[in-house]
Amino acid sequence: MSVTVAAGQLVTIDGLLHEPVITVEDGIITAVETRASHARAVTQELARCTLAPGYFDIHMHGASGHDVMEAEPSALDIVSGYLARAGVTEYLATTVTASLDVTFRALEGIARYMRRAPEPGAARIAGIHIEGPFVSHAKKGMHPAEYIVPPSVKLLDRFWEASEGNIRLMTIAPELPEALETIARASELGIRASIGHSNATKAQAVAGLEAGATTATHTFNAMRPLDHREPGILGVVLDREDVYADLICDGEHVSPEAVRLWFKAKGPKMGILITDSLEATGMPDGVYKLGETTVHLRGGRCTTDAGVLAGSVITLDHAVANLRRFTGTDISTAVRMASANPMRMLGLPDPVTVGQPANFNIFDAHGRRSGAIVRGRLLEA
Repeated sequence: MSVTVAAGQLVTIDGLLHEPVITVEDGIITAVETRASHARAVTQELARCTLAPGYFDIHMHGASGHDVMEAEPSALDIVSGYLARAGVTEYLATTVTASLDVTFRALEGIARYMRRAPEPGAARIAGIHIEGPFVSHAKKGMHPAEYIVPPSVKLLDRFWEASEGNIRLMTIAPELPEALETIARASELGIRASIGHSNATKAQAVAGLEAGATTATHTFNAMRPLDHREPGILGVVLDREDVYADLICDGEHVSPEAVRLWFKAKGPKMGILITDSLEATGMPDGVYKLGETTVHLRGGRCTTDAGVLAGSVITLDHAVANLRRFTGTDISTAVRMASANPMRMLGLPDPVTVGQPANFNIFDAHGRRSGAIVRGRLLEA
């Protein structure tokens, strides 16, 4: 079935296209034109609205009362449906450090779920992000120390097999023994390595990048602090123009001042917005889980029993809005950092191009997100 959607503006990888008309067949974009070049009737008229790419969250653990490590279809359906209503059309289901048995079970369950066609109007799991167990004890954050294990090519291969080849991203501390070999193996498998949960020095961070790492996990959080003589992992990540860096833009994990520093350093092309969202996202204050760890949600802040900050309760629509509020940047730039940038980091095609899923966010004339289109299906916000 072919439909056409017309809007006032379209955010593309190159900027803004005025008066676009997008043709969609069976949920796939088949043409991107303008009103001047499109002679046929329009099916969906959004004349005063701006269309932008659907969001892609590369780091999220759960939402709406469910953790992706449950790895059950009913739980993943709820998470995927919740994300779609927030404008997230694709995501990486992100595991957290847990016992190996639990980790393998989660990888296998997510892989089975990915064999199915996505539910109509639900976000699609585009792969898996393993955040742990290859993290530093010194910068473990909320990751349980008893389940942290040293990086290992052999263990990564076992994770890869359990995931049916669906791991797309791996967080790793580059200073750990065998980390560089594990990063190199990840590159061979097509997994992007992200340096994070790390106490790496400048030299160790550079070694990780030279081994094949391409990005950094939740910049500022769970990293060695910046020092003017030993800039460490943070200084390297902010300085290097060839390294992506993601950030939790909830106003809780990183102050607005630090968000602006990150934005100035990484610019609109190398910065990536993430959520690190938990099952508590969209839920009232209470007690929840992240993997096997208990977390407490109070007033928008999640902490462990020990009081350690543990993930966020935002979705990417809030991260985009916060970035605009903190930095004053425009819709096009903020949206790019939640859509095209994570896709490019993962080596995926640019969104809003012919042959790609018809995934969009809709902004009204006042710049407020008012809905989404998920594989051609219109959803209200």
